[in-house]
Amino acid sequence: MLVLTFSTGVVDAVGYLGFDRVFTGNMTGNVVILGMGLAGADGLPVLRPVLALVFFILGAAVAGRGLAGAGPGWSRSTTAALAVVTGCCAALAVFVAVVEVHDKEIYGTITTSTLAFVMGVQAAVARSLKVAEITTVVVTSTITGLASEFGLGAGQNPYWLRRILAILLILLGALVGAATLHLNTWSGITLTAVLMASVTVAGHRRHRFDREDRLRPPLPAGDHT
Repeated sequence: MLVLTFSTGVVDAVGYLGFDRVFTGNMTGNVVILGMGLAGADGLPVLRPVLALVFFILGAAVAGRGLAGAGPGWSRSTTAALAVVTGCCAALAVFVAVVEVHDKEIYGTITTSTLAFVMGVQAAVARSLKVAEITTVVVTSTITGLASEFGLGAGQNPYWLRRILAILLILLGALVGAATLHLNTWSGITLTAVLMASVTVAGHRRHRFDREDRLRPPLPAGDHT
């Protein structure tokens, strides 16, 4: 989940700095940009934020449908959903590397819309896993919880380390995502695909191990081998 949080920082930096100030993971920021753009603020986009919002919702809806009935924790549906995210990111990285996405408006729009779709899927997966204090796509509530608890003198919450790591990792992800743009537009998306693949493989292997452990018959009494 923390790796996915880092990847959100990467994707949002690539989308915002590389593609006309569009957030593809943080929909709060995207809605605010859309509102300012609709108000006529100079240079702020409207079409791409609208499409990013629509495709994020679509991705979350598709993933939610696929994860329905899977139960809490990791499942085969979780693996399938993140495999789709990995495949889409890999295909998009190739597309951006081969096509001059800034030459035509439609190419950039395809890129940001696809990124928003995969981030919607990721957000739905994160929600289904229900790891406390880590949503992977936003940290406002995380910062609020951390600050309010310490402000009230109740800083003994067992999730404080998760909160701090989530904040730091989305920040570090944005830093790395911005740095990749000095190389090219597609390297940040490629990094995201690699991160998604790593999480998918690690999560699926752990799921299989846990499942096999549950199905393994208990040892006979007195047998400690």
